[in-house]
Amino acid sequence: MKMEIVCKEAIRPSIPTPTHLRDFKLSFIDERIPTVYSPLIIYYKNENMKQHEMVGRLKSSLSDALVEFYPLAGRMKGQIFVDCNDDGILYVQAQAHAGISDIIKSSPESGVLDKLIPFPTTGFLSTIQEPLAVQITSFACGGIAIGMCISHRIADHYSLSSFTKCWAAIARREHSELISPIFNSAAVFPPRNTPDFRPNLKSPSVHPLAAEVIMKTFLFTPSAINALKLEITNTTSIANPSRVEAVTAFLWSRCAAACGSDASVACHPVNIRGKVPSLTENSFGNLFQMVFAESCGEASWIELAEKLRSAFGALDVARLLGERGFEAAKENFMEISKHLARGNVDVFRFSSMCRFPVYEADFGWGKPVWVSYAGVQNKNCVFLFDSVDMERGGVEAWVVMTPQAMERLQGDLHFLHFTSAFAS
Repeated sequence: MKMEIVCKEAIRPSIPTPTHLRDFKLSFIDERIPTVYSPLIIYYKNENMKQHEMVGRLKSSLSDALVEFYPLAGRMKGQIFVDCNDDGILYVQAQAHAGISDIIKSSPESGVLDKLIPFPTTGFLSTIQEPLAVQITSFACGGIAIGMCISHRIADHYSLSSFTKCWAAIARREHSELISPIFNSAAVFPPRNTPDFRPNLKSPSVHPLAAEVIMKTFLFTPSAINALKLEITNTTSIANPSRVEAVTAFLWSRCAAACGSDASVACHPVNIRGKVPSLTENSFGNLFQMVFAESCGEASWIELAEKLRSAFGALDVARLLGERGFEAAKENFMEISKHLARGNVDVFRFSSMCRFPVYEADFGWGKPVWVSYAGVQNKNCVFLFDSVDMERGGVEAWVVMTPQAMERLQGDLHFLHFTSAFAS
C-alpha cells in the first residue's frame, strides 16, 4: 500500500495543566512494566462528511481530549513520575492510495498495518519519549483510520479505549456523555520509589529469542462460539463459560498442537477494574494482573478450558492491597519470564480487548467499521477483538506464530471446523 506523510507536529492540551497536577505518580503495577508501545487502529467509513472536515474535527478535538488525559501529553520523569509539562503528543497525518475495504477484505499483513500507526511497535523496549502518538490516515474511498500507540509504561489498552471514547464525545460536542478519567491507581497501589528499577534486558519476556513470525486473523462466528461453549458445559462442571474462555482454550489447544508442544503455558491478563474497591471502569493506568495455566503433555481443549477456569478463579486480587502488594505484583509479572526462560515449554500469550469501549467511539460520522492491531514480532501471541458485527458476539483472533507453525495451524481440520481465515 502506497502511503504519503502529509505532516508531523506536536499537539498540546488546549488548556495548560495546573501546577498542582504536574507530577503524576505511577502505581507500583506501572513500575513493573517496561517501556513498550501498544498499537490500536480504528477504521471509519464515511458518506456524509467531507474528508478534510473529518480530519479537522479530529485534530481540533484532540487537544481538548488531552486536557482530560493530561499525563499523555507529558514526559517520563525518572522511574515513578510523569512530568505533565504539556509538551504534547506526536501527531501524524497521512494519505493512503487505497481503500479501507482493500485492507479489511484481504488478510492483513503486519507490514501494511504498521504504515497506519505513528511508529513501529515491535514489543521491544523503546526510547521514544511520547506517552501517546496518533496518526490520521485518509483513504481514497473517503474513509479514515486513527492509528494510536500508547506507552504501556503509562497505561493499558482499556485506558486507551477510554481515551478514544472521551475524544469522540468531545468531537461530537456531546459533553453530557463525557466521562473524565479517574487518576487513582497510585493511591490504591502506591509507588515504591525505586528510581533504580530497570527491566531485565536479558529477560526473554522483554527481548524474546529472535524468530521469524507471521500474523494471521481468524474469525469465530457466534454460532461457532456457541458450539464451543455448549461442548464445555456438556462435558465439564463449568457453568456459563464466557466466549473469551471458550475461544482462548480452543486456540491454546490448536496452537500448541501446531507447535508440537510437549508442555505449554497460557498466560492471560485480567482487568481488575471493578474487582478492587475504588477502581472503576474510568480508572486510568495499568490495572490488570496475569493468570497462568499450564499443560504437561497432551490435553484436550476441554481439559484446557478447565485449567483456564481454575486459573481465573485462583487470581487473588486482594493480595495487591496488603502489605506485600508490591511483591505480589512483582511476582505476578515475573512469572511469565520464568516460564519463557525454561526453554522446554511453549508460552502462549493471550490478550483480549473484547467488550472494550473502542467500538463506541463515534466522532460524528458513525461507529467504527473495524478495529485492528498492528505488527508484532513476538511469536505465540494471540489478540482477541470483538468482530465487526459486535452485537452478534463474534470474535476475531489475531494469531502470531512462526511460518511453519502457522502452516500447520491452517491445515488443522479441527481448527478449521470452528473458524476460518478472515480473508475471503
